[in-house]
Amino acid sequence: MTRRLAAIALSAALLSGCGFHLRNALNLPADLGPVRVVTADRYSPLAELLADGLQRAGAQAAPEQAKSGVATLQVISEQWADTPISHDQFGRAQEYALRYAVIFTLRRADDSVAVPQQAIELSRDYLAPAVDSIGKASEREMLVNELRRDMAAAILRRVDAASKPAAPAAQ
Repeated sequence: MTRRLAAIALSAALLSGCGFHLRNALNLPADLGPVRVVTADRYSPLAELLADGLQRAGAQAAPEQAKSGVATLQVISEQWADTPISHDQFGRAQEYALRYAVIFTLRRADDSVAVPQQAIELSRDYLAPAVDSIGKASEREMLVNELRRDMAAAILRRVDAASKPAAPAAQ
């Protein structure tokens, strides 16, 4: 029992010493109001993830029909690319880099810019041997889902960073 307590105390001391801390909750700009997520694809899984994340952060969901009086998180572009990064002795691709790039912006209800237009690109590498293609599609699909979740989190972190007051300049 004392060994277990000592191990827990040691773990806590090591974690506090390494600078680890939980991420704070997402903060939205105070004057944002209801938010709608707009994408080119009406049924975009990224839009659903963003809308869920905004609601968890306390934003009010705005109806899709509402065009005025609501803030807009607009996903301007979503692009996927598979790039071969290694080949076997027969010239067949063995390993790929899956890239996901999104351009977005956030505008307040009065059409002022809350988060300027910016791009985020994420990538993951995966193996896809040409002779063993059984798990290839499912591994890629899992990576696609993981990248979408990571992209939604990255966009929401940018929104959070934009809502924080600017730090005073160092002199």
